[in-house]
Amino acid sequence: MSDTSRLAPRRTRRTPSPWIAAAALAALLAACASTAPRDFAYKAPEQPEATTGYVDKPGWSARSFAVAAANPLATDAGYQVLKAGGSAVDAAVAVQMVLTLVEPQSSGIGGGAFLLHWDGRRVQAYDGRETAPAAADEKLFLKPDGTPMAFYDAVVGGRSVGVPGTLRMLESAHREHGRLPWAKLFEPAIQLAEGGFKVSPRLYGLLRNEQHLRKDEAAARYFYKPDGDPRDVGMVVRNPALAEVFRQIATQGADAFYRGPIARDIVAKVRNHPTNPGTMTEEDLARYQAKKREPMCSDWKQYRLCGFPPPSSGHIAIAQMLGILQHTPPVAPLKDGLPSADFLHYYTEAARLAFADRAQYVADPDFVAPPAGSWYSLLDPAYLRQRASLIGAQSMKQAQPGRPGMAPAAHAPQAEQPEYGTSHISIVDAHGQAVAMTTTIEDQFGSRQMVRGFLLNNELTDFSLAPADAQGRPIANRVQAGKRPRSSMSPTLVFDKASGRLVMSAGSPGGALIIHYTAKTLLGTLEWGLNAQQAISLPNFGSTNGPTLLENKRFPAETLEALKARGHEIREMDMTSGLQAIQRTPTGWFGGADPRREGIVMGD
Repeated sequence: MSDTSRLAPRRTRRTPSPWIAAAALAALLAACASTAPRDFAYKAPEQPEATTGYVDKPGWSARSFAVAAANPLATDAGYQVLKAGGSAVDAAVAVQMVLTLVEPQSSGIGGGAFLLHWDGRRVQAYDGRETAPAAADEKLFLKPDGTPMAFYDAVVGGRSVGVPGTLRMLESAHREHGRLPWAKLFEPAIQLAEGGFKVSPRLYGLLRNEQHLRKDEAAARYFYKPDGDPRDVGMVVRNPALAEVFRQIATQGADAFYRGPIARDIVAKVRNHPTNPGTMTEEDLARYQAKKREPMCSDWKQYRLCGFPPPSSGHIAIAQMLGILQHTPPVAPLKDGLPSADFLHYYTEAARLAFADRAQYVADPDFVAPPAGSWYSLLDPAYLRQRASLIGAQSMKQAQPGRPGMAPAAHAPQAEQPEYGTSHISIVDAHGQAVAMTTTIEDQFGSRQMVRGFLLNNELTDFSLAPADAQGRPIANRVQAGKRPRSSMSPTLVFDKASGRLVMSAGSPGGALIIHYTAKTLLGTLEWGLNAQQAISLPNFGSTNGPTLLENKRFPAETLEALKARGHEIREMDMTSGLQAIQRTPTGWFGGADPRREGIVMGD
């Protein structure tokens, strides 16, 4: 594709949460935003106790701007920034800092992120993915006998911590697209860290079931009461240490994090873990650089979908699945408002093919060459047609990788291993700009290592724990010094192909299943005629090239039996997506937030 980053127009069952009611009221009462930035004075909102579990959400309408995030306090911070005339990037900075405080299990300044930005003329991709320390090598996660460590033996401690990238990336994006001063954007998180925030039901539930966080003295003291139980739902928690970190970053920029006392404390935490130390150095932090990459944009029906290139596997896998489905027999996708057995058969077969290619080819492009010389070879229409021809009436159960361009495979496929965590932010501002940003510390609570009030990531376990297969063939996504681990994060911006107008910003947390959650939302909104909230609320489904995965207790028995008759191995499981999406409407914007988590949308 020529200039894929430019999209100029062409010429020729449950009671709604109190958070939801509060947000809806705020949206109704708020006045229209001024297009000129004005002095930003953050005011902390009331903090009612939110319900937990699955809570039906109505969706939210806005005229000129909107922000969707995984926690009401984070959404509100972004809303106040946008209302003060701030840009989408300004709001993203404020949202991320508050999420570091109130959703520490998922993302934060100790992790990494991918951000897609639309400035009204082109899409830019900002890569803030973590990197392996300079002393790391492919044996990082091997035991003395040469076999891979068990997942949590690798995760907990300093060994799994990658060099964080979120702050450097956000600073770079703000330098180009910010309208409000950098320091102002930290005021919401500083106020909430000092004044306190109420423990949400989701945070409480995760803390109650967490097995490893108590092993870290600083984290145990912060998250748990003296009797060892988690701090109760609604309990006010203060984090003055994090407030001070935010103050330093606000006044000194990201250098305050990557050099000096904060960096020294991060390195000491990583290297001095008593049983599982890592190799990170102050030089690793000082050398970290966020990257600007060419976004991957591909056409699908009347739309142009723009997503993140490798080291993310998200856009490639989504575009492959959607492209393969164009060559399968037409079926009714929904039956009685739920995904049909016929659709689920073809979708999960397409997923098996996409995930086989993902395991074979996708890794950090600075270390691994794409097949046939281009990542777009995996999206070539002829290749996708050939892959679709492998789908029959019975499930293939497990697919083999293809050979785009008939290029020989240089690596072995990576075995499946756990992926977790993450948060997503979607924003459109009053100036015609938009953000889709997915951000993570990987597993819940990351490496379970707390430094100055924030948690460090365990992102290095997104590399293949084994560097090679049984025959000794190297795996593309193996650990190498300075390398960025493969990701499933799928921040997505959608455009009308004919006019170039922005149609949607979307994405989700959820490890490898991010790909399916995001694809479901795209299919629901762009093809099935649902609005963003209806699409997000649909039951989740997918396959990572193994069993057919269905959200627990969301599908009727007849659907399961029909799939089993086609040879599918069914695994019902919790599939806790955290989708956020904002779509264009004739009167402005409509946003949806996942009923499985605590997010909301706010806008004017």
